[in-house]
Amino acid sequence: MNDIEKKLHEIKTSIPEGVTLVAVSKTKPVSDLMNAYDAGQRIFGENKIQEMTEKWETMPKDISWHMIGHVQTNKVKYMAPFVDLIHAVDSYKLLKEINKQAKKHNRTINCLLQIKIAKEESKFGLSEQDAIALLNNEEVKNLTNVNIQGLMGMATFTNDEQQIQDEFRKIATFFENIKTKYPQLKTLSIGMSGDYKMAIDCGSTMVRIGSSIFGARNYQH
Repeated sequence: MNDIEKKLHEIKTSIPEGVTLVAVSKTKPVSDLMNAYDAGQRIFGENKIQEMTEKWETMPKDISWHMIGHVQTNKVKYMAPFVDLIHAVDSYKLLKEINKQAKKHNRTINCLLQIKIAKEESKFGLSEQDAIALLNNEEVKNLTNVNIQGLMGMATFTNDEQQIQDEFRKIATFFENIKTKYPQLKTLSIGMSGDYKMAIDCGSTMVRIGSSIFGARNYQH
């Protein structure tokens, strides 16, 4: 058993049933992803469309590809033929473009609305009010080729565990509150390598784990 398989096995064992593991493979070579694939992992998350498309072209076709990074509307067309879930949807304009490109390929693309929970200015996302307005928008309801299936949030990049927990709890409470009105919302994507256990305790149904599986990222290229 190689290192990636071993780490993957340890993480899968620590995650309760009903929580989906997205292996965040950005900047990692296909050989690393294939190690994870051979160990049974079928969901991979990337944050650059070009890199994800290149990997999709060379790797087995039973993989579910998740776009976890910020998405520019002009890039949607490149991933529309294959992407399974887009995590960071934060505008009607982007939803409309995803719908348009999905339609061309006769597909429905799943989306998560990104809610801004972090204190940092750099993080993207909708306010709770904006997310509700989007879900209530008649034009959004008429987008036949997108399926809004939940929410995603990114906590502040900090060592303050209390702050991270507060941010997770905030989005989890919002998720629980609106699920009653919008039963199609089934996914809460919060938690990464350093804090996924805390995120699961707060109610996460999907965790995005990269460095704990593949090791530190290579940002040289």
